[in-house]
Amino acid sequence: MITSYRKQRSLSRPVETRGVGFLTGADVVIKFLPANDNHGIAFQRMDLAGTAPVPARLEYTVPRERRTAISHQGATIEMTEHVMAALAGLQIDNCLVQINAPEPPGGDGSSQLFVDSLLKADAVEQSAPRPCLTVGRPLHVAAEDALSEVSCRPLSYRSLAIGYHLDYGSRSPIRPQSLVVQITPETFLAEICFARTFILESEAAALKAQGYGKRTTAKDLLIFGPKGPIDNTLRASDECVRHKILDCLGDFALIGCDLHGYFDAFRSGHRLNRDLVKKLQLTHAATEGISTRAGAVA
Repeated sequence: MITSYRKQRSLSRPVETRGVGFLTGADVVIKFLPANDNHGIAFQRMDLAGTAPVPARLEYTVPRERRTAISHQGATIEMTEHVMAALAGLQIDNCLVQINAPEPPGGDGSSQLFVDSLLKADAVEQSAPRPCLTVGRPLHVAAEDALSEVSCRPLSYRSLAIGYHLDYGSRSPIRPQSLVVQITPETFLAEICFARTFILESEAAALKAQGYGKRTTAKDLLIFGPKGPIDNTLRASDECVRHKILDCLGDFALIGCDLHGYFDAFRSGHRLNRDLVKKLQLTHAATEGISTRAGAVA
């Protein structure tokens, strides 16, 4: 069911920040611009002259490993999830995000860089209502190997809650950990936005061999060796699962409306996160007869 419980929000003024792209190593400037009611979130590649903004919606996602990317009419934006989590966590619904590179700056692998910038421009309430999709019945998706899954089900109260269960086995230096967070701007700031990307030392070496992350070091994100983080310390004992919830929030936001329900993930990644909200979108559309074409709220 689509309802509305609040008004849409945007920024009071433009803000920007800068950093280095994790994938390309590019020096990146990212700008957050206010946008009108019903604009939604869109990314614009300023280094590609004349290209239109790409809506940050499920319809525009393209296949990628270990990240979420969107693309339209020759413009592709990589690693959107941490920016999307920042905007969703702070309930910024309408914003044009401009970058001068193929990806946003990586920061420290969390959403903190973007949150710090967005908080410099107070959010302003707009006149249009913010659509909200309430989960009406349980839904579930799983990987082909059945080793990871994500599901959603109704809640008895109006809220978005995300639970994540991380378990890479007894031989992994990343210990099993679970967490459930009821998402509000306050809980996002206090419990989620600071949680950084994590990766195994062997995985980081493989990515660098492919040409990625040439300007990224173990001090820029969490790289786990056999004894734990290399040249770094955890911000919370369960920082890894908190980052997974951050990723879920950023991926779920691609549905383009608020969500109410309980979302529960076990070892889920970006693809499965998107698969679940696509299934939710299609199930709702089939029930309500609402179009899922690009730009339609479903």
